[in-house]
Amino acid sequence: MIKIAPKKSSRGRTPLGEPNPVDVHVGNRIRLRRTLLGMSQERLASLLGLTFQQVQKYERGMNRVGASRLWDISKVLEAPISFFYEDMDKVVANQSPRMFNIVDESNTMMREDEEEYIVDPMQKQETIELVKAYYKIPNRKAAKHLFDLIITMSKTAYNNNEE
Repeated sequence: MIKIAPKKSSRGRTPLGEPNPVDVHVGNRIRLRRTLLGMSQERLASLLGLTFQQVQKYERGMNRVGASRLWDISKVLEAPISFFYEDMDKVVANQSPRMFNIVDESNTMMREDEEEYIVDPMQKQETIELVKAYYKIPNRKAAKHLFDLIITMSKTAYNNNEE
C-alpha cells in the first residue's frame, strides 16, 4: 500500500497539496448565493471590505474562509451559515482536514471507498436560471402553484421509478 506522509502544516489542503474539497464546496455555495442574488464579485468584495480577487479565491476554494469571514458573508448574502454546507456530498464531507489525519493500523491514510460522484444540481447553470425565473414571476400566487406542481411532479416521478 502507498503511504502518505502527512505534512506538518498543510493549512487544510489535501495530502497532495490541492484545495480541500470541503473548502471548494463552501466556495461554490458562496458563488451560488451571490449569483442568485445577481451580485457581482466586486460588489460582494466591497461589502466585505475585500478585493474581488480575494472573493474569487474564496469561491474557488483556493483560500479557506474563516469563521468570522463566513459570518460576514452569510449576513451580506442573507443566508444562514448552514446554507454553505448544505447538499455536501458524503465523499466531500469525508475529506475534511481532520479525516486526512486519521491513520489506520497499517499507518496509511484512511480513504472512503470510491463512490459514484453525483454532480451537485445547485451548481448547474440550469438551476440558477430556473430559480431566477421563478422569482421574477410577478404573480406570487401563480408562482406558488407552479412550485406545488413541480413538487407533486417530482414525487410522482420518484414513486414511478420505485416500481
